[in-house]
Order: sequence, then structure tokens, then C-alpha cells
Amino acid sequence: MDTKKVVTLAAIGVALYFVISDPQGSAGAVENAMLWLQGVAQSLIAFLRNLFQ
Repeated sequence: MDTKKVVTLAAIGVALYFVISDPQGSAGAVENAMLWLQGVAQSLIAFLRNLFQ
């Protein structure tokens, strides 16, 4: 097995462990990540709008 495959499987295993052991905490973490991504996207859109006006 190559290193990339091992790291991918390990990351999936860790994610599954956290989802199974603390589903509400995992949901909160995903929600926070989505809110962060939304903020990044909104900032990028505002930057591009100001750049091309």
C-alpha cells in the first residue's frame, strides 16, 4: 500500500471514530466549518466586486 492510501484510510477512520463517539460534537464541527467557508466565499465575492467596479 502506498502512503497516500494509508493516510486517506487513517483520516477516514479518525473521522468515523469522532462521528460515532460524539455525533453532536461532530455536527457542530461541520457546521462551524461550513460557516467559515461561507464567510470566506462572501469575503471573496466582496473583494471581486470592489475590484471590478
